[in-house]
Amino acid sequence: MSSLRIVLFAVAGLAFAGLAAVTAMSMIDAPRNQDALFSEPVAGIGGPFQLVDQNGRAVTEADFSDKPKVIYFGFTFCPEICPTTLFELSNLLEELGPAADNLHVLFITVDPERDTPEMIGGYVGAFSDRILGLSGTQDEVDAAVAAYRVYAARVPLENGGYTMDHTASVFLMNAQNQLVGTIAYGEAHDTALAKLRRLAGAGAGS
Repeated sequence: MSSLRIVLFAVAGLAFAGLAAVTAMSMIDAPRNQDALFSEPVAGIGGPFQLVDQNGRAVTEADFSDKPKVIYFGFTFCPEICPTTLFELSNLLEELGPAADNLHVLFITVDPERDTPEMIGGYVGAFSDRILGLSGTQDEVDAAVAAYRVYAARVPLENGGYTMDHTASVFLMNAQNQLVGTIAYGEAHDTALAKLRRLAGAGAGS
């Protein structure tokens, strides 16, 4: 067998092994060059949750049903993807100006063991006061993760600690808690801004 074929088989094997882990993410990722929201809401993503906000207040999805929502699942110990995403979101919200008031922007932890409400409050506050952090018990967070079909898995580290592997997309939900779009990690700034403008416009009459 030639060395090229060996390499191709190895790549194919790695792709197959990773398929199950990325299926949930690929199902919700919109094309990066698509600056419009979905033509129809996507069923089966989003649902009831019971969590605690960064101020210690118990909340459910009903507390955010008056406006469209921008929802991101991450964790405060995230080394790169989460801070990059939140930094970009904060810039996008700043560019939206007053229209950003038509949106609820939520950061939901996938690591409640370490992410207390107080810790999340300090974390998201470093990016934007428009972003609200949510945590909860492990069962509560697991239920929210399942409702949004988010991939989240603990990954052990050599030093005995752990990190989290998780869906990197931002969920764009209408006021009825239906998925109407996503922002992919690394999506072009102007494309993401166009999506948020459309989402905020949909909530202008709320």
